[in-house]
Amino acid sequence: MTSSASPDPVGGPKPAETKADLEDLRHDVEDTASLAAERSKGLAAAARQQALAYVDDRKGEAARSVSDLAKSLRDSGKTFDDRPNIRAFFDSAAEGLDDLAGSIERRSLDDFYREAEAYARRSPVTVAVGAFAAGFLLSRFVKASGEAETDRAHGRAHGRARDRAFDGYRA
Repeated sequence: MTSSASPDPVGGPKPAETKADLEDLRHDVEDTASLAAERSKGLAAAARQQALAYVDDRKGEAARSVSDLAKSLRDSGKTFDDRPNIRAFFDSAAEGLDDLAGSIERRSLDDFYREAEAYARRSPVTVAVGAFAAGFLLSRFVKASGEAETDRAHGRAHGRARDRAFDGYRA
């Protein structure tokens, strides 16, 4: 018996077979990974399309809301017929809101994103201050909401304790 024809002394497959099996396994893993990557790209594209459609729907609603606000402002300005300066102020503000509504309706989400990004690059301090202020207001809102819930829960617990004490007097 020659050494090339003899099986592995441990009883396992020959080294050449093991190498071929590992190579096949590596190709299978690569194929699976590339298939998963292709499917994830398709899923991401579908999710993006769905998100854009959702934003377009909401964009129309936002434009209508701004337009309704402009109409209300214009109607409020009519009460100042005897004061043309104040009436002009209301009309000018309503016109600005109408322009904003039209701008919202015409632009895409990408346009808004590019403009916001450009503004952030031109004025990073303003954006940082705005983000800080928004975070501060949000934290105050969350804190106030939590305190209100705690107060309600405390009131319910206090009321139950009072009821139990009162029940003791009745007995």
